[in-house]
Amino acid sequence: MGGGGSALRVCADHRGGINWLSLSPDGQRLLTGSEDGTARLWSTADGQCCALLQGHESYVTFCHLEDEAAFTCSADHTIRRWDVLTGQCLQVYRGHTSIVNRILVANNQLFSSSYDRTARVWSVDEGQMCREFRGHRNCVLTVAYSAPWDLPGAPCMEEAVAGGLLVTGSTDGTAKVWQVASGCCHQTLRGHTGAVLCLVLDTPGHTAFTGSTDATIRAWDILSGEQLRVFREHQGSVICLELVNRLVYSGSADRTVKCWLADTGERVRTFTAHRRSVSALKYHAGTLFTGSGDACARAFDAQSGELRRVFRGHAFIINCLQVHGQVLYTASHDGALRLWDVRGLRGAPPPMRSLSRLFSNKVGCAAAPLQPA
Repeated sequence: MGGGGSALRVCADHRGGINWLSLSPDGQRLLTGSEDGTARLWSTADGQCCALLQGHESYVTFCHLEDEAAFTCSADHTIRRWDVLTGQCLQVYRGHTSIVNRILVANNQLFSSSYDRTARVWSVDEGQMCREFRGHRNCVLTVAYSAPWDLPGAPCMEEAVAGGLLVTGSTDGTAKVWQVASGCCHQTLRGHTGAVLCLVLDTPGHTAFTGSTDATIRAWDILSGEQLRVFREHQGSVICLELVNRLVYSGSADRTVKCWLADTGERVRTFTAHRRSVSALKYHAGTLFTGSGDACARAFDAQSGELRRVFRGHAFIINCLQVHGQVLYTASHDGALRLWDVRGLRGAPPPMRSLSRLFSNKVGCAAAPLQPA
């Protein structure tokens, strides 16, 4: 059994649960989106809150952080873009008619999914909707994008993949592959008997992996629509997926994580010790970090499956994890962002400087509110 992890800092300024946590590509900032209708930017250098993003009229469902801009989506049916230096709202994207569930920024395009049964693509700078992807019979939950340069250049496919392919998963039990340039449905991936809750893409192999409430994971060829294989050993909904080094990690309501060979569907490892559903996964430097409905985060040796450390302190479910350097960040429905020391775990490089000097264990990282655009 692993030992306990020590908290470096507890940031409890949000007045509602944190639904998502995003790390910038350069690793300098974190973004949290909350049930309180706000988002906050945090510095990874010192753990301080550097901006409060206010303007949404309902809770923030999801957030995405780039190096120079932050994006949030909300139950108020809108998406917002923010300046990461000033915290000012730069753009409001309007058009969805229900809760916006997920957003994704890629290839200078903003993709979104919604309870209104559509996905959409927007011009990032102009704020205008470019395409609407309509065809799902129920809520669109998850989205992934494959850029045109990641797709094969066969003459018969060139026009179809010219703008890349968007993959969406829905509570109607299907995933769909869309041609971004035309807005047409390229393939409908049928086989699940429950809602599609999560998906990841293997872009070099043009393969999608989908996880569902039917307790299975399925692998699909997104060009042909063929179902390649089914992963069947979970006993509850598959909530989250991570694809690393030709391995698929799946977190489930059955309180386990399973590791599978992506190319064959063979299960090679099961990670136990969770007392509730596994709600979040993050692989980092040979360690698999998990978040659970039991309010704990855990660190496992990814190769052996050994539990190395348990991080206790949250009061409710952990919704998201990020790792940067020697620090694990956990965001929970209890409204707190917690920072944990992960030195000493297998595969982690030696610390460059003392973490105890970098962070203090005090609660609260206040920032002056900024006005919405």
